[in-house]
Amino acid sequence: MAASASGGLEGRVALVTGSTDGIGLAVARSLAAQGSAVMLNGFGEPEAIRALCDELATAHGVEVAHAPADLRREEDAAALVPHVLERFGRLDVVVNNAGTQHKGPVEEHPPQRWREVFALNLDAAFHTIRTALPGMRARGWGRIVNVASVYGLAGGVDRSSYVASKHALVGLTKAVALETASTPITCNAVCPGDVSTRIFYRNAKLLAESEGISRAEAQQRIAATNMPSGRVVAPEHVAALVAFLCSEAAGEIRGAALPVDGAWLAR
Repeated sequence: MAASASGGLEGRVALVTGSTDGIGLAVARSLAAQGSAVMLNGFGEPEAIRALCDELATAHGVEVAHAPADLRREEDAAALVPHVLERFGRLDVVVNNAGTQHKGPVEEHPPQRWREVFALNLDAAFHTIRTALPGMRARGWGRIVNVASVYGLAGGVDRSSYVASKHALVGLTKAVALETASTPITCNAVCPGDVSTRIFYRNAKLLAESEGISRAEAQQRIAATNMPSGRVVAPEHVAALVAFLCSEAAGEIRGAALPVDGAWLAR
């Protein structure tokens, strides 16, 4: 029997991009727990995605569906919000979480990969925002949260496209916040440091193999390199902040870029 959702988002519909694992999935769980129906988006085995939708729906008593749009493709990104509207009839919350990165010196950066990074990290958010805003304005309420990065607020070595695209995403956040400032629609960004996702664990595995150390030691070393706390951020920590930004209590937080970074940017 489905649980009865009780939170601040009952009757709302949320789209979370890149939500079949990691930060995006944690965000989807958090919003569903608040009573919002959720459209998941991301890659994965169809059977596993169906099971994930069923799990979230049963746990929180909300509708959950999945859109397989490949947001690197402009036509897919532009069609995603219309797909949500067709499925649910409305869209109140957009969380732009899907992202990718390329590591290496800028002079060796493949141009095609540069375009892919920007397509997913920035262009996809532009398309979801521009197509979601008319409905939000018509209904008189909306929340847009862009998952940027500490690299949207600071530089970094060997990740030029990621840094540039995340800085641009923070800029887009501010522009949209100003355009919606007189309305009940808000737009903000969250800027995580190192998060315990597949990418973090893959990097730790590579470091452990190259240095001949344990994976636990490699994880600790990576976290301590960037984060004075010495601890990696859990996806649930980011999700909790996103959920707060979607609440009524956050109605006058506009155009913020909020770090969740273990004091990375405080140095």
